[in-house]
Amino acid sequence: MTAALGDAARCPCGTGLPFGECCAPIHRGERAAATAESLMRSRYSAFAVGNADWLLASWHASTRPRSLELDAGIRWLRLDVLGATGGGPFDREGTVAFEAHWIADGTRGSLRESSRFRRDAGWQYVDGTSL
Repeated sequence: MTAALGDAARCPCGTGLPFGECCAPIHRGERAAATAESLMRSRYSAFAVGNADWLLASWHASTRPRSLELDAGIRWLRLDVLGATGGGPFDREGTVAFEAHWIADGTRGSLRESSRFRRDAGWQYVDGTSL
């Protein structure tokens, strides 16, 4: 299920840009993520809008699950990027540390992770380690 989010709405990833100028074009395949961080932000936005297809498409084939079912009861509230190493336009690998805040059934929480990315034919998520 994908939540309706118009291109003029503020992008969930926290850049302050409109969705249509930030993560939506990446989700739609109109442009590739230039860095590991931009891919990670697009993946967070995909969780926020319920776009499981993009999450699977942006997952490296070596670790990608066959399917992905998102929990519709979780509402993603905010993304904080804590740091990054590598992951630039000329790198082949990179990591991005982040904290993603959520609410479910009136309870707030967060997910802190250091995610690994690899660039073969574009950036892809490999795996993550909880912080």
